[in-house]
Amino acid sequence: MDVVYQHGEATAAEVMDGLADPPSYSAVRALLRILEEKGHLAHTQDGPRYVYHPTVAPEKARRSALRHVVRTFFDDSAGRAVAALLTAEGKNLSGDELDRLASLIEKARKEGR
Repeated sequence: MDVVYQHGEATAAEVMDGLADPPSYSAVRALLRILEEKGHLAHTQDGPRYVYHPTVAPEKARRSALRHVVRTFFDDSAGRAVAALLTAEGKNLSGDELDRLASLIEKARKEGR
């Protein structure tokens, strides 16, 4: 999805070119098909090629993916997910990032979330 978002549209070959360690061409095509079936992508045909474009805004896709990760790996607990991120080795947050998180937590607390 990142490659498609970066370019606005992309073929399977362009997606492969945009990946650091791409899987096989058929694996990329299969993934693009699955993303299309799930409604994240649509395609148009340009000669023999399918050109894929996103159907979901990047921010909405991020939120959806994050909800899925939290539900699947953290028992639907945002607190557990945040705690895991804060204690991950090698992932030091800057003072500005910590201040932003503290502000968001305080805002959520005031809003009763």
